[in-house]
Parts: sequence; C-alpha cells; structure tokens
Amino acid sequence: QVQLVESGGGLVQAGGSLRLSCAASGRVFNIKDMGWYRQAPGNQRESVASITVTGRTNYANSVKGRFTISRDNNKNTVYLQMNSLNSEDTAVYYCRAWGTTVYWGQGTQVTVSS
Repeated sequence: QVQLVESGGGLVQAGGSLRLSCAASGRVFNIKDMGWYRQAPGNQRESVASITVTGRTNYANSVKGRFTISRDNNKNTVYLQMNSLNSEDTAVYYCRAWGTTVYWGQGTQVTVSS
C-alpha cells in the first residue's frame, strides 16, 4: 500500500500563490507517475497536472503558464506551485499516484478570494 499526504492548501487572495506538497510513504517503489487533481463544488474531479518518473509534465489548459508541477524522487514528494490564482482555482486538490494501482490523497482545500 501507498499513503499520500497533501499539505499547503489554504486561503489566498486572487493573484496570490500557494505551493502544495504531497508526500508518499509505504510501498513507494510501486509509484511511477504522480499528479494533482481538483474538484470544485458541483463539478467533476479534473486533472490539473501530472509528472512522470522521468520528469515529463502535462498540464490542463486552464493552468498552463501559472502552475508548475515538480517531484523529488529522493523524498517521494510531488509539488504543485500555483501562481496568479483566481477564484476558478478554488477547489479541493487531490494528489494521485499510480503504477500498478492508483492511490489518492485525502485532499487539501484551496480557496481563492476575489
């Protein structure tokens, strides 16, 4: 099993920045790719960004140029640097890791006030 623990969410004003972290523990050798998803009230969960074990990244169009995903394989941690936040970024952000199985974190709330 793999456990994922997110941190770094909170309340920020529009235009501000936050950095999310997701630390993996347990059978981390099973993890290949990692990513961030988000779910706003009334919406489906959507992919925000992902990163492969070799560092290849992919972003949703809505966050390109504003968000940056990175990972530290030595620390089994993935990060999401979020800049120029706006109210549409308000959501619960979930960390996702996958290899042979998909693992989810518990989520961290990000609220952007206008």
